[in-house]
Order: sequence, then structure tokens, then C-alpha cells
Amino acid sequence: MFGRRSDGVKVKNMQIIDKAMPYFMPTRIDAVNNYTQPVNCAGLDKFILEEKKANKVHYTYTEILIAACVRMLHERPKTNRFINNCVVYQRKKIYISMSIKKSLTDDGEEITLKMEFTGRESLDQVKKIVDDEIAKNLAKDADMHKTTKVASVLCKMPNWMFKFAMAVVRFMDKHNCLPKSLIHASPFHTSIYIADLRSIKLDKLYHHLYCFGTTTIFATLSKVKYVPVANREGQVNVEKRMDIGLTLDERVCDGLYYAHSVNLLLKYIENPELLKEPLPEPELTGKALKKKQKEDKKKAKKEEKKKSKKDKKNSEK
Repeated sequence: MFGRRSDGVKVKNMQIIDKAMPYFMPTRIDAVNNYTQPVNCAGLDKFILEEKKANKVHYTYTEILIAACVRMLHERPKTNRFINNCVVYQRKKIYISMSIKKSLTDDGEEITLKMEFTGRESLDQVKKIVDDEIAKNLAKDADMHKTTKVASVLCKMPNWMFKFAMAVVRFMDKHNCLPKSLIHASPFHTSIYIADLRSIKLDKLYHHLYCFGTTTIFATLSKVKYVPVANREGQVNVEKRMDIGLTLDERVCDGLYYAHSVNLLLKYIENPELLKEPLPEPELTGKALKKKQKEDKKKAKKEEKKKSKKDKKNSEK
């Protein structure tokens, strides 16, 4: 309330046009820009093959894309902003949402995941976070994901009550009253939403940005194709390529900033070796250090509680 949110900090000292833009375009539907970024797969394939031979680690295109997005969002912080009620906020952390199917069938259950990052993670660390989250949710005895839990409660309501509940949630979100637990569970309150369309053999598409929540960027990964590419001498070569379909909220930054950010993203995707090392932790002092220590203690307690709960559950079995 009063401009304060659990997931973001109000941006101050903005240029006049940047501050005015959300008032000219109050919804994400008004502010959508679509862009296709072709990716040459040669560097990706070479890196994946070398890592598999040398370190017995198998990276996927999706993991590399997520790692590249996380690093780009960290280094280009304006792309990690969002608009709520015509006010620009800087996200406190980096979040990636994605949907996966338990089985590639028409009736296969769909699960929505939301992962949290600092932006300093190496490719290995990103892979571990992604793999752990997927494995945890695909396990036979997996607990229901927070997002699904919330949705299942709402879906049990009668139609009129569901509509009313959503109207209340939207109002609370708009006026910064939505509880932290709901924002944390919501996949729509995220930096980037990613959809890998290769498994269902679809070309890239421009997915809409949700008006509910804070999603600023939607990225879709297309199926791989082989295309003829001519060089300056007029010689034609066949290139293995995939496209990334980007849907962008243009209100968070200008076109030049987005262009530099997309170019950086492409650089990381086509050269994954740049992501192998984590970025150094920033030196913290004073209030920032105390806050970090407090967060670490809280996190450790939470993990300990989770572990004891799991051990208790296993012993009962």
C-alpha cells in the first residue's frame, strides 16, 4: 500500500517521458512490442557436445536460455522492471516462470513453475535450480505446487464466487495490498515467462503479456530448422537455426535499451561458455549486510523446517 510492494521498489528520478508513458498506455495490451531473434545453433551444439564429453554434463537449450535471461536481467536492470497502476517498479529479485506437461498427451497434466534467482548464478547453478524444481514437481509423491494449490482452491468455488474472488485479488494487486505469499506463488508476477515450443514441434509465436500480474517479457523458443543463408560473396550455406519470439512491455525502457539488452541475450545464448562462472557477490556493509544476514537465517530455518517435515513424512510411511 502507498507505493510499497513486497516484490518491487518504486523507481524514482525518472526521465519525464519514461514516467509519463504508463499514463499514455495504462495496460500491457497497449504497450506490447513483438520481436523475433534468430539464433545460430552452431555455438550451442558445440558447447553442449564439449561439456558432455569433458564433464559428463548434458545441458539443454532451455537451461541455456534461462541462464542467459537471468544474466541479462541482472546486467540490464531496467528490463527487470514492471508497471502497476501506472507506477514503475524495480523488481527486488529475478523470477523465471515456465509451464511443463507431465506427459506429451492431450490430457497430460500441466504444471506451472516459478524459479527465483539473484542474477549472479553460473550456468551449472541455474541448471541445478531448474532440474531440482522440475524433478520435485514431476515426482509421483510430489506435493502440489503452490500455484496449483491456489488455483485449485479458487476452482472449487461457484462461478460467481470465483469471479468475485478474482476481482478482489486484482483490486488488491493494483493497490499493493496483495499478500507476499500470493505474489510468490503467482507465475504471473515474474520477470520473464518462458515457453519451449520445440517439444511440441511448433514454430515461435508471440505470446500475449498477462494483464494480471507483472510479467514484462514473454519468450518462446521455436523448433529447430535448417535455413539457407547467403554471405557477402553470394555463397549460400545451410544454417541450423531456431527463433526466439519476444513479447515486450515497451513502457519499462526505451527501444535502444531493449536493443542492447536483446543483443546481450543473444551473445550469451550463442556463447554459453560466458555463463560458466558465477558473478562475484557484491560487498555488503551496514544495513544491507544486516538485512542479508537476517534473510540467510530465515532461509536456513525454512529449509530446516522443510527437511524435518519431509523426514517425518518418510518415517510415517
